[in-house]
Amino acid sequence: MLYAFELSGEHDELPRKEILSCLRLAGFGFREHARLDQCLVVDIDGYAPDIDMRLKAVAERLAMSHHIVRVAGICDVRAEDIISLAENCDLSEYLAYGSTYVVRAKRIKHYGEDVKREDIEGRIGGVIFRKGYQANLSSPNIKFRLIMTDRAVFGSIVASVDRSAYEHRAPHKKPFFYPGVLMPRVARALVNISEVKPGDVLLDPFSGTAGILVEAGMLSVHVIGLEVRQMISHGARMNLEMFGADHSLLVGDACRVPLKDCSVDAIATDPPYGRSAAIKAESLHHLYSDSFSEMYRVLKKGKLAVAVSEIPVLEYATKAGFSVVDVFTQRVHKSLTRTFTVLRKD
Repeated sequence: MLYAFELSGEHDELPRKEILSCLRLAGFGFREHARLDQCLVVDIDGYAPDIDMRLKAVAERLAMSHHIVRVAGICDVRAEDIISLAENCDLSEYLAYGSTYVVRAKRIKHYGEDVKREDIEGRIGGVIFRKGYQANLSSPNIKFRLIMTDRAVFGSIVASVDRSAYEHRAPHKKPFFYPGVLMPRVARALVNISEVKPGDVLLDPFSGTAGILVEAGMLSVHVIGLEVRQMISHGARMNLEMFGADHSLLVGDACRVPLKDCSVDAIATDPPYGRSAAIKAESLHHLYSDSFSEMYRVLKKGKLAVAVSEIPVLEYATKAGFSVVDVFTQRVHKSLTRTFTVLRKD
C-alpha cells in the first residue's frame, strides 16, 4: 500500500532519513516508491487499516513531516489528470457509508502553477459528492489531501505531525537557554535516526542544555548526559525536569565517559566546534579522537550513534572502530554547513 509523507522542506535529506528510521523502528516492511520534492512515497506491506493505526504512532515521533497520506493515486500535475484520477478512484476504501469529507490541496514551490488551489479543491470535492458522499468543511470524518509537487499525489490523511509542540519547546522558551543550540525539530530527528526505543538508554556525551536529551526523554527513553561545564549541566537539569524526562546528568569529560563498556543503546550528539565551547582536551583533534573512542566503547554492538558537526568526523569515527551508515550535509547559512554522520558499532 502506498503512503505519502509530506515533508517540511527544512532540509534536503534529514526528513527522509527520519521517516525511514521511524518505519524501521515500527517494524514495517517497506520500500521507497518515489522521492518527490518535499514528498516521500513509500510502499508499506500489510492491511491498510492496520497500517493506518500504526502510522499514528509514527507521526507522534516525527518532527520534519506535516502529514501522512494513504495514497489513492498519483498523476501528472494537470487539472484534467487530477480530476480524472479522482473520478476513477474507488473511494470506498477511504470513506465509509455516511462519512463526511473535505478536500485540501497543497502546492510545493512552483509545481502546478496553472492549477488554482481553491478551484481544484472544489472540483475534486464535487467528484466525491457525486459518488454519494457528503462534504463537511468544518469537522469531516476524512480529510483528503492533494500534494502538488513533481507529481500530483492524492489520498486521505491518516495522521498529522503536531509541529507546534516543537515550537513550544524552542530553546528560548525553556527554563535555561544558551546560544548556539540545535532547534527541537533537528534534535528530535537525530534521536529518531538513532532508532532508540522506549525503555532504551540514550547517551549524549556533549549534552549542553539537553536539547537532544529532552527530545529523547519525551519518547520514554532514559537519557544520560555528560557536560564539562557545571553551570550548563545545572541548567540542563532544569530543562529536563520541566519536561519530565527520565534522566541522569553527569559533570565530566567526553574523553573519559564514566560508563561501563557496551552499556548504552544509542548515542545522539552535537559536539562542540571549538570556537566558543569550553574544551578541556589538548586540542579539537584530541577531543574528537578520544570522545569517539569513548562513544564506541560504551555503545552496545549493533547499535547506532548519530553526530551532527561543523567539521567532518569520519576519520575519528572509523579510527575508533565505527562503520559508516550514512553521511549527509545541511547548509545552515553562508558560514555554517552541518554534517550529519550515522555510525554503527558492528
